[in-house]
Amino acid sequence: MAKSSSVIKEVIEKVKIKDTAQPEFFQAVEEVLTTLEPTVSKHPEFVKAKIYERIVVPDRAILFRVPWVDDAGEVQVNRGFRVEFNNAIGPYKGGLRFHPSVNLGILKFLGFEQIFKNALTTLPMGGGKGGSDFEPKGKSDDEVMRFCQAFMRELFRHIGPDRDVPAGDIGVGGREIGYMYGYYKKIVNEHTGVLTGKGLSYGGSLIRPEATGYGTVYFAAEMLATRGQEFKSKRVAVSGSGNVSQYAIEKVNELGGIPITASDSNGTIVDESGIDANKLAFLFDLKNNRRGRIKEYADKHNVKYYEGKSVWEVVKEHGLKVDIALPCATQNELDETLAKGLAAAGCYCVSEGANMPSDLNAIKIYQENNFLYGPAKAANAGGVAVSGLEMSQNSMRLMWSREEVDAKLLGIMKSIHKTCLDTADAYGKKGDYLTGANIGGFIKVANAMLAYGIV
Repeated sequence: MAKSSSVIKEVIEKVKIKDTAQPEFFQAVEEVLTTLEPTVSKHPEFVKAKIYERIVVPDRAILFRVPWVDDAGEVQVNRGFRVEFNNAIGPYKGGLRFHPSVNLGILKFLGFEQIFKNALTTLPMGGGKGGSDFEPKGKSDDEVMRFCQAFMRELFRHIGPDRDVPAGDIGVGGREIGYMYGYYKKIVNEHTGVLTGKGLSYGGSLIRPEATGYGTVYFAAEMLATRGQEFKSKRVAVSGSGNVSQYAIEKVNELGGIPITASDSNGTIVDESGIDANKLAFLFDLKNNRRGRIKEYADKHNVKYYEGKSVWEVVKEHGLKVDIALPCATQNELDETLAKGLAAAGCYCVSEGANMPSDLNAIKIYQENNFLYGPAKAANAGGVAVSGLEMSQNSMRLMWSREEVDAKLLGIMKSIHKTCLDTADAYGKKGDYLTGANIGGFIKVANAMLAYGIV
């Protein structure tokens, strides 16, 4: 055990020293590697080949400038990134994020997480992530188009259907994917599956917009079933109001749960009677078509609105009763204090729809309180899973029905859940989903890296 702790500790310390300005990346590395300790004694071949040291360094990280012209005729300059982290089991696969907060450290954290998430899906996909500090909000369609085209003028040389297949993420939806794919197709004169999240008319997959939210709820349902429970009549707190949150709410309704919250960067609404199908339709229109603020939901449906507060602050400060929590907004939205608030609210199940929404101290609280805890790399893998299915459909030049894709998604989420439990049990951590997810994804990638030799 001393040797195990020493190997893991040394790698974590090296990352801390070399990537000191990238706190999100260091947090992700520490969370994953700490849970990998049981693998060291069982797999001395990984130690000898320095797999632990190699897996925390990306294959390459690309930084480029993106100059474009706004509607006023002014030249704007943004930074573009693509982190190709690990392609041991398949082409790099991971989203593009357009948001002012985007920097190399955040993309390295996301790309690192993507390695293990993609491995868990059972599909042949490596891990990568990219994006820009461009802010689509408040921009005209023409400005977004000009930026996307400028971004693709550089990115196109680094991607391909068998090399690196980006998708959408925060700030990158169907509009942005359409502009980027159209420009890529023009440049290379090929119609290939180089981006996922495409429109149905030009190679997209049914269920792709719904996949991350649906998958998060499917995973929660699998966890609940281990205790003989289901969603029916359970009060569910959902954070965010974007794509993942919207479809998580939709699936909770389908399974008989009562989704009572939604939020955006301005505040949180609490709808005690539940965000039913009609109210959800209003939310879809508000966020997807009118790009309005969540307060409009509160005004329309006469429910409570908490300005400047996150869902989890409202739960803690106002004694909201919650059975299940689905954090679907952004990274590190839950810390130790807010996790304690969830425990006090009666919550016993957390399924993560966002990437790393709980910090290490929050996770500790879940574990101490015997929560059913679905970590992001397992619980929100539905999105990239259906992206992988979109790649398959593109390669075969066919399109599956909605029912076929949804059935495959459910099967994948059930498989991920089983992998987490079986792996945790095999490595002496029975019932620990975090350890099971991390080790389950790691072993698959590590074995492939070992097979290739030192490359």
